[in-house]
Amino acid sequence: MEHEAEKSVQVQGGSSDSLESDPVSRVRKLLFRRMLIGIKDGRFFLGNFYCIDKQGNIILQDTVEYRSTRRSSPSPMEQRCIGLILIPSSCRTSCHVDVSLDEQLSLLSLNEK
Repeated sequence: MEHEAEKSVQVQGGSSDSLESDPVSRVRKLLFRRMLIGIKDGRFFLGNFYCIDKQGNIILQDTVEYRSTRRSSPSPMEQRCIGLILIPSSCRTSCHVDVSLDEQLSLLSLNEK
């Protein structure tokens, strides 16, 4: 199934790249990259970036949830496998993508344009 998703992205990107806006092509480069997302209640989700919608909701696949077992003191993180998860933009506090330094710099310029 993952292979089918990659095919559809390649087919869509084949002839319409000139019609795409720059932010869309940059987000497309993030497909299937490892992403770490923090949410307001202190949990973190580490998974593969699958998609984002116009509202900024993110879907991760093969996701692992990390949470602290105690809130009062630093303690080991507890983890559990989630699989596919939708993270609403309203809950998100941080978002980190596993990319090279050059790619990070090019993504930062996204906000400047």
